[in-house]
Amino acid sequence: MTLRVIEITAPAGYADTLVALAEQYEAVEVFAARSADSGAARCIVHLVCETNRVQEFTDAVQMAIGRGEPWRAVTLAVEGTVPKYEPKKIENRPAFRAGAASREEIHGEVARNAELNSTFLVLTFLSAIAAAIGLLNDNVAVVIGAMVIAPLLGPNLAFALGTALGDRQLMFKAVGTNAAGIALTVALGVLIALLWTGGFEAPELLSRTEVGYDGIALALASGAAAVLSLVAGLSSALVGVMVAVALMPPAVAAGIMLGAGNPEGALGAAVLLGVNIVCVNLAAQTVFVAKGIRPRTWWEQKASAASLRINFAMWLALLVALVAAIYWLKLPVLPPQLGGPGAEIAGE
Repeated sequence: MTLRVIEITAPAGYADTLVALAEQYEAVEVFAARSADSGAARCIVHLVCETNRVQEFTDAVQMAIGRGEPWRAVTLAVEGTVPKYEPKKIENRPAFRAGAASREEIHGEVARNAELNSTFLVLTFLSAIAAAIGLLNDNVAVVIGAMVIAPLLGPNLAFALGTALGDRQLMFKAVGTNAAGIALTVALGVLIALLWTGGFEAPELLSRTEVGYDGIALALASGAAAVLSLVAGLSSALVGVMVAVALMPPAVAAGIMLGAGNPEGALGAAVLLGVNIVCVNLAAQTVFVAKGIRPRTWWEQKASAASLRINFAMWLALLVALVAAIYWLKLPVLPPQLGGPGAEIAGE
């Protein structure tokens, strides 16, 4: 069972209320201190509680103090305790929701990865170059390295979280960051293809211009795994997800094929990229909802419910369109004598 340390600063009159709430939500340790050094009486409440109680506790604090009072809660992860902590009773929450981090922890982690800043652009630039070199030279190790450092997964998870929380600002920021990253990647792919003096027949490159129905299953599973690892605080597990559902290689392949004058190959890579983006967002939104990650107040929940319905419908419609595109791309090209392209001309 994982633990969190919560430190709350608030007006001194709320000290007893906060301690009572901590005990109500079964805090492992709790103490309060009062101070008037800043001229206004304040209190600091320090408590240790199980991770799956943080969200309920902070929601209760929000309701008890309200929005008009100056207060703040800081949550810290606990790496270990001495003596070892042993829960007094068996977890009574649904197993799938148990152990979930609070919405504030998840929001802070995801929002950082959706920032359109110099770090994001530089990482995108470097990973795109590495991916292009790996694809053109058929070097799997280099392609995997590009997948790991590519930051494109971050804004997609941010969009899914913004939808679950009804946070339009985060959604718009995620869309802008994702669009900028993909545009930069495709543009670099085109430029590299124009400067490339070799051929464009490397198996690693050609494999990114083809997509099958198994790619949909992989992207859905990877998107769900990404959110589960994020909610559980297992950031290291995201490395495997980055490799499994790679957005960078197909984006680079689309640019390379465009630069090489191969629109069919560029279309195939674009479809693969679209499948990954749609499936990651669809799976991520599903897991966020299943994990109970939603806004705090009922009116915010009502607003986010409409956003969720619209986005689910949009992603499902896009997924259906992509399935149709995959089916169309897999249709065999018949020779003219069997009714393929040019049949009318051949029969004249």
